[in-house]
Amino acid sequence: MDNQQNSNQKNHDSHKLLDKKKTFFTLNVIIRVLKALVLFAVIALILGGSLGLGVGMGYFASLVEGTDPPTQEELQKEISDITEVSKMTYADGSTISAIKSDLIRTRVDGEHISQLLKNAVIATEDEYFEEHDGVVPKALIRALLSDVAGIGGSSGGSTLTQQLVKQQILTDETTFKRKANEILLAYRIENFFSKDEILTTYLNVSPFGRNNKGENIAGVEEAAKGLFGKSANDLTLPQAAFIAGLPQSPIVYTPYLNTGELKEDVSAGMARKDDVLFNMYREKMITKEEYDAAKSYDLAQDFLPSAQANTTTEGFLYYTVLNQAVDVIMDMNIEKAGVNRAELDQVGLDQYEEQARRQIENRGYTIESTIDPTVYNTMQEAVANYGYLLDDGYAATSVETGNILMDNRTGKIIGFVAGRNYDINQNNHAFDTERQVGSTIKPISVYGPAIDQGMIGSESRLANYPTKYKTGGVLENATNAGTNTFDTVRTSLEWSYNIPVVNLNNAMKEQMGDDNFSYNNYLSKMNYPADERWSYESAPLGSVEASVYTQTNGFQALANGGVYQKGYMIEKIIDNDGNVIYQHQETPVQVYSPATASIMNDLMRSVLDSKITTPFKDVITGLNPQLASVDFVGKTGTTNDYRDAWLVVSNPSITISSWSGYDENSIMSPDSGIQNSTYLAYLTNAIYTVRPDLFNAEERFTLTDDVIQANVSKLTGDKDGGFTYNNIRYSVSGGTVVSYFAKNGPADSQYKFGYGGTDANYQAYWSKYLSTKPASSSGSSGSSRSGSSNTNNNNNSNNNSNNTGTAGGNTNTDPEPDPNTDTDNNNNNENNNNETPPEENNNGGDTSEEETPQGSVEPTPSD
Repeated sequence: MDNQQNSNQKNHDSHKLLDKKKTFFTLNVIIRVLKALVLFAVIALILGGSLGLGVGMGYFASLVEGTDPPTQEELQKEISDITEVSKMTYADGSTISAIKSDLIRTRVDGEHISQLLKNAVIATEDEYFEEHDGVVPKALIRALLSDVAGIGGSSGGSTLTQQLVKQQILTDETTFKRKANEILLAYRIENFFSKDEILTTYLNVSPFGRNNKGENIAGVEEAAKGLFGKSANDLTLPQAAFIAGLPQSPIVYTPYLNTGELKEDVSAGMARKDDVLFNMYREKMITKEEYDAAKSYDLAQDFLPSAQANTTTEGFLYYTVLNQAVDVIMDMNIEKAGVNRAELDQVGLDQYEEQARRQIENRGYTIESTIDPTVYNTMQEAVANYGYLLDDGYAATSVETGNILMDNRTGKIIGFVAGRNYDINQNNHAFDTERQVGSTIKPISVYGPAIDQGMIGSESRLANYPTKYKTGGVLENATNAGTNTFDTVRTSLEWSYNIPVVNLNNAMKEQMGDDNFSYNNYLSKMNYPADERWSYESAPLGSVEASVYTQTNGFQALANGGVYQKGYMIEKIIDNDGNVIYQHQETPVQVYSPATASIMNDLMRSVLDSKITTPFKDVITGLNPQLASVDFVGKTGTTNDYRDAWLVVSNPSITISSWSGYDENSIMSPDSGIQNSTYLAYLTNAIYTVRPDLFNAEERFTLTDDVIQANVSKLTGDKDGGFTYNNIRYSVSGGTVVSYFAKNGPADSQYKFGYGGTDANYQAYWSKYLSTKPASSSGSSGSSRSGSSNTNNNNNSNNNSNNTGTAGGNTNTDPEPDPNTDTDNNNNNENNNNETPPEENNNGGDTSEEETPQGSVEPTPSD
């Protein structure tokens, strides 16, 4: 019984002792906090005497109320934690990679840090470090008076302990609540850790600018190695002073650029070093002789020469996802700051980019991408296995390629190929490289807009006669100087003729009254780069550069009913607390009408099915007959001297693209287009083999209900029937064909029915069909849809040609110089596209009467 009582008494005494310790600690913290309250008392007295004091103390209490102070273990973890590792994932949640920070850091113990460096930091950042308990009330009061009342100068009020709290625990917000928490945490750190532990931690986590490799560095060990090539324990006095001055503004004071090269002007860092030396002398840490010697020492001679940073093992996927995520966070930060991105100069943009990159690298984000791991890996295997199909031996290096697989309905990027081999060539040919797009631009910039404006139907006719640009340069097709006829829109696209599309574009610019009509109303909506060359006559031939990403996105819009969905790779970004801080939101833009898009897809189906400019369908059929049943549409493109080869194909679900060329823009083989098409067929088949569901093989492009399907004359592309010319009524026979229009429908039958062409061209054309030839055009009328002719036609009231409406540009028989035309980069003053049909299919490209319609025109008495 007595033993039990004794035991209870001991337990009771033990609890009382523990309670006393807790009470003592609490009182100790309260007393320390009360010291800080003096600053609020001063402010309160200024604002209102004793009443203000009570309010100030109450306000401070309210700021820290409910704040759970961290334990010693929690504080240890927080102040020692350098970064939180972010990661990027595939669309299925599996990890692509942890995101590496370029902040180089090496931890060292306190005994391995020079005492000179420690003294230099204390003298400069916190001269009362050895005396205070985490906060210096008078310094804090001085800083707050400066902030609140605008008096007292601009001196800092933060101790090293407070700086450690700000760097490692709290956010960068500048509020009284954050300041109050900073004070409490500083006291708590001082209670748990020794001065040497606090100083050592500060010296290990603080940023120190850049090293001689251009890498961002933190911690004194990396600063010593990166600037002077020695350990932090072996620094001389001037070296220690220079490093100690860096944390205040690391990028300003660092002697190195982000390339690793020495700055031309390092005077800011040197002046800061001298300030540090003076502070050390003032605090009696060094003698006058040491101060003078260190100040006069030529420290620049100690800086390491520039060196190459270590190469990374990461590849195209890592850096593409990272860069896309940086763009997302950068845009968020700019919007949050209320800044107009268009008004930022390059320095401002670089600062926001650097800020975004730091956030992603160090804040424990999860970057969820749209990339399908199976598709992506399959595409990399395909380029490794079949990339040789692109090589032609025309240069010492390999022909490069860029490919993107995009979901049409969302713009989601499912997979991509950025190059043949990252270890050899790090250029990202899918997203960064911009090359001339060749004839792949024709459906997007000319045929699509002209159909959308009701200017043409699928079987309308365009002049394809030898002609010149307004500048005088010869305009030619890839294989001939013209077919000497008026070709249909469908035929012109199948053969990728240059002359007809330039004639149509000139007519569209004149009819719309805007030389930049196509860019302003179509291309700009799809984020094509702004360029004055879009207004040049050669623009329809693809003389302007764009990336594979941009061009893929343009075809996505046509395959998606004319709706542009900006291509994207970042689905969402999640912070380390599980909060979604970014979620992709679709922003659809109706660029073309649904009717226009459906007509263009019908026309581009003919491009692939005709096999005139690409063997894609033949190769697909040979590889996989099941895949050959997919409803593919597309367009090829080549540029002068075969420097670029393009093919972009779509079905209703996906768009896949291929560009190939040399990085140095060397000439490729004339067969480069065939090689590029063959490679893309192999790549497409590889993807289909692992993910056939992406293709939705049973789905087909169809014409929308509002497409006007009209029977038109095979001779003119206009309504079937007669026309009056030179007081003679002609009836046209020769059969009809169905033509597709997005609006307006076909024009009435007329003598000048097409876009482009001279009076002589029309006379030559009609001479094949008129049993009674019309008189010379010099005494005739009937202006063509191509606009005014330079042959001095006289209007005749008996002609009904005005029923068609005048549209288009001059016929170029007597051209005026075009001041906007870039004559320096053109062949014969302009760019002639080298779209060459495969040799086995080239059975009429250079004939004078390619696809001549059969029929006749009989004269009848005029009414």
